Amino acid sequence: MGRLIATGITSLDGYVNDDSGNFDWAAPDAQVHAFVNERERNTRTHLYGRRMYETMRYWETAGGPDEPAVEREWAELWRGLDKIVYSSTLDSVQTSRTRLERSFDPAAVRALKEAATHDLGIGGAGLAAEAFRAGLVDVVQQYVSPVVVGGGTRFLPEKVRLELELTDEVRFGNGVVFLEYRVR
Repeated sequence: MGRLIATGITSLDGYVNDDSGNFDWAAPDAQVHAFVNERERNTRTHLYGRRMYETMRYWETAGGPDEPAVEREWAELWRGLDKIVYSSTLDSVQTSRTRLERSFDPAAVRALKEAATHDLGIGGAGLAAEAFRAGLVDVVQQYVSPVVVGGGTRFLPEKVRLELELTDEVRFGNGVVFLEYRVR
């Protein structure tokens, strides 16, 4: 059975972007990016909300020879993932190995997890909130950036209580701290 992993690069105050929608402060340096690449190797499927998909589809064509090796590696990993995009507004998807679902169905995601022999990632705060509320998230990974933005889109949903067990932590030279929790 696969684990559903919710991952976010956040500000110290828990936002994935600021009030203006900016997240330039979250760009990983080479050390963090290499760590992300390594952590994602067992993930074979990503579930995305529309906005996260629109951000991530950059990687479909990225990774040219002039780009840093860590970015080329991530682009290759990303293109190899199966991707499921949940959107009622997109007409179609433009990336390989990608299918479009009109609505999030917790029972279908539960069945996907049960059939998986690998981990699944979920990205996009709104979609992840649905998975948290449905009790589907098994692991929370948070890359805490050394910045306070004061508002924006929260990584973790409101009015959801989870008991967590810390399973990993890593400090990086740029001040980012990685935290991994297992949902009890």
